[in-house]
Amino acid sequence: MSEKTYDSKFWKNNWDEGLKDLDPSVWEKSFPDSLRKSLVEDKDKIALAFLGVEITFGELELYSNQFANMLLDHGFKKGDVVGINLANIPEYVIALIGTHKIGCIVSGVSPLMSAVQIQYQLNDLGAQGKKVALVTLDAIFEAHIAKIADKIDQLKLVVVANVGGFLPKFKQILGKLLGKIPKGKVTPLPGKTVIEFHKDILQKYPTDLPDVKVGPDDLAFIQYTGGTTGPPKGAMLTHRNAVSDLLIVQSWLDWERGNYFALSGFPFFHIAGLFFCENCLYLGWGQCLIPNPRDTKHICDELEEYKPTALVNVPSLFQILLKEPKFAELDHSSLEVCISAASPFPKESQVELEKIVGEGKLLEVYGMTECSPLTVMNPSKGEKKLGHIGLPIMNVDLKLVDPETDKEVPVGEAGEILVRGPMVMQGYYNKPEETQKAIDDDKFMHTGDVAIMDDMGYLRIVDRTKDMIIVSGYKVFSSKVEDSLSKHPAVELIALIGVPNPDRPGSEIVKAYIQLDPSFEYTSIDQLKEEIEEFARENCAPYEVPKIIEITEEIPLTAVGKIDKKVLRKK
Repeated sequence: MSEKTYDSKFWKNNWDEGLKDLDPSVWEKSFPDSLRKSLVEDKDKIALAFLGVEITFGELELYSNQFANMLLDHGFKKGDVVGINLANIPEYVIALIGTHKIGCIVSGVSPLMSAVQIQYQLNDLGAQGKKVALVTLDAIFEAHIAKIADKIDQLKLVVVANVGGFLPKFKQILGKLLGKIPKGKVTPLPGKTVIEFHKDILQKYPTDLPDVKVGPDDLAFIQYTGGTTGPPKGAMLTHRNAVSDLLIVQSWLDWERGNYFALSGFPFFHIAGLFFCENCLYLGWGQCLIPNPRDTKHICDELEEYKPTALVNVPSLFQILLKEPKFAELDHSSLEVCISAASPFPKESQVELEKIVGEGKLLEVYGMTECSPLTVMNPSKGEKKLGHIGLPIMNVDLKLVDPETDKEVPVGEAGEILVRGPMVMQGYYNKPEETQKAIDDDKFMHTGDVAIMDDMGYLRIVDRTKDMIIVSGYKVFSSKVEDSLSKHPAVELIALIGVPNPDRPGSEIVKAYIQLDPSFEYTSIDQLKEEIEEFARENCAPYEVPKIIEITEEIPLTAVGKIDKKVLRKK
């Protein structure tokens, strides 16, 4: 047990040389103000690369001005909301910047959600009398929006785009004929205004910058987070929250303005994809837009074409890329960093990735929607501990507490991560009680993630508080056991959940869902299960060994590639 305390911030000793807390005055500005340098001074540089089409920062400035002027023309004002229900296409970035230019709030709306889920989010956004607009795809318009629009009173404006909107006409036609570009019929909606992105905005509205003052205290985002229980909650993030985390992370990584390119498979409706996109816009970097992150051949083609400096993905996408033969054949010498975020990354896969891209290039980080998102990162130049999310970054207070008593646990013991800093949200929109549970009187955000901090200050996630399995009073940290069992050659993906123990009320049984590596050969499922159980007994404590092993064809993933334990629990 260590005598070190969280108050002393002893982890600062392991920060890269020269790093120190930033002066808070540097983030006293709005996100659109932060982009002026890129949009004006870097106007001739490529901002977006999308399926062979390149858009400059200057074009992005004009298009986003047109979008902003369109919103003003339809009566939208500061504090109203624009939901963006798109894949990673140029229209997303244009709508994001244009919305912020007039002080409206952006809310990412996943294109993978059902009609009922979209309806819930839009109604929640409009609950305080805010006027709501939705930017969506024509395919989603026909499949979902046309069926639910009459149930969303505050939805006043629907802007419809198409995945191929920026492609040359012949590619649009061919893509739709071949079924590569989804399409849908756009029809009038009673009581709503329906317009088309290209025909009605980019061809008609003025390109001058609207004169609206947006400040650091104004809300920039209401980003919804599913959590493990209850309906999704909208995390309210101000411009100060967003800009502070951008500047702290850029300083941590020593990222500078320049002729850099970047690529991320994270969707923009997710905080990780949004944050990386914002960084590229702020720094004047070009970014490759990936509309379908599962198309690894396309990702490899873009890596070959643009030779990005930074590659950012969820661990499952890195694992899928490892199975793509072309990925290993590419020249990764221009790649400086591979950032992994959003879920645990098995150590074996991390080693395999570094064999391909180069040692020391993988950087695990930790964040959450409520924290804009990053609060913990591995050093950029110093020691990167594989399997660890890193050290608390600048301007962050952090401690680990017992989730049941809220008392600090000694360094070296497992506890819930609590963080405080300028990036922490204002609260959950429309949910004061949930806000009170999440942010305590000392302004610490209770993350729900359980970790262990070592003597150097490096953190290792062992579980979500709600995923912790209690076996006869013992705490089983599922991600710790998953990491151990993922080393078995038969295991491609693994997820542990707790199921009630019928013989011991209040206790649980450890159940493992396993997706097999297709290349692994075995004689029978029963024999394989015995082998895996024996492997677990050799590598885990007795109470951690799964009592039930279920081999499944495919472990369910969320929209961003995290394992979806909610689906497994429902089974």
